[in-house]
Amino acid sequence: MEHLPVEVIGNILSHLEGARDVVIASATCRKWREAYRKHLHTLAFNSNDWPAYCDISPILLEILITRTIFQTTGLQGLSILMDDAGEFTASTVIAWLMYTRETLRRLFYNVPTSPNVNILAICGRQKLEILAVAHNSITGVEPNFQRFPCLKSLSLSHVCISALDLSLLVTACPKLESLELVDPEIAISDAQVTVELSSPTLKSIYVEAISLDKFILETDSIERLHLRDCALEVFELIGKGTLKYFKIDDVSVIHLDIAETVDNLEVVDVSSFTIIWTRFYQMISRSSKLRKLRLWDVTFDDYDEGIDLETIAVCFPQLKHLSLCYELRDGLMHYGLQGSSNLENVTVLELGWTVINDFFSHWVEELLKRCPNLKKIIIFGVISEAKSHEECQILAKFTSSIVRLMRKYMHVEVQFEYE
Repeated sequence: MEHLPVEVIGNILSHLEGARDVVIASATCRKWREAYRKHLHTLAFNSNDWPAYCDISPILLEILITRTIFQTTGLQGLSILMDDAGEFTASTVIAWLMYTRETLRRLFYNVPTSPNVNILAICGRQKLEILAVAHNSITGVEPNFQRFPCLKSLSLSHVCISALDLSLLVTACPKLESLELVDPEIAISDAQVTVELSSPTLKSIYVEAISLDKFILETDSIERLHLRDCALEVFELIGKGTLKYFKIDDVSVIHLDIAETVDNLEVVDVSSFTIIWTRFYQMISRSSKLRKLRLWDVTFDDYDEGIDLETIAVCFPQLKHLSLCYELRDGLMHYGLQGSSNLENVTVLELGWTVINDFFSHWVEELLKRCPNLKKIIIFGVISEAKSHEECQILAKFTSSIVRLMRKYMHVEVQFEYE
């Protein structure tokens, strides 16, 4: 160890990340203390990593963090996540950021302060590439002054911000590639809550727990879109057909429009969602490159006729991974067995049920026949704790049916996952 260059020791300490571990390790000898002072590039204070943070008074904790940060030079990554450590003095937190801002590339910030600290004003016009802010307020965005010329990833979690400031902030990041919005509190300026975001460089967006009247996203480079646990009246994506990954999970939306961006879609994953199949199909039907299709816990509109395997086989010839959750309602099976076209390229099949009945094993058998090159099948099921005698018989009959069925398909790997 004594022959290790001090720069290498700095890299070792940086991989520890946790400030407590870094300080303890740097006490090994004078050489390690030098590496800590001059060559440490990543440092993290996280109340979840070391619960004792929460037992220290905020004033003492401020002193410890200040001493630790001010002994370093050239920090590139700083993480200060203090969920339950009390409220910090704004002037102290500003001192931390002012000391490190010229070299910082990555900042993860969740520090309750009084008054609120304007992160954008302090870190704007610097070299930040990743910025994650949680449980704070962002107001009065000035894109000309608070500009982030190098920022590629922006995450806002439980942040209070107006629709206008959010739009201006995205505009102030000319190289932004990834945007994450988790349960933001959108300040209301009029009766209708509308968010309009525009970024020519944005490639990935994740939106969770947001409630809006209208959400319009315009970007020419979008590749990944994931909406989760959202309530939207209108969601519109405007782009140039670059979208490859589309996931929507437990979302309520009246009008969904991604039609002009779907030509290169490779993955469509829809779960816990109510849709009119014909409308949804019209949006994704041009996705001839689709490789994975997942429709799970999806409820079709009462007036719709459902979806059949023939439609899937004809429209998505490159499909390799198919996931369907079986549902039989009012005598209509939502994933019908009409037609004769095979799913030639499907190698992985995921099938599940919400309520099992005698028809499920027949449905599984017919799907196996339509996938001649299948390599793996995974069967998901929900089993209630209080099972009636009839339910136990149905499950036993299904198990016997699958055992007999899989003897015909010895080359196919079978997995069961029950909850």
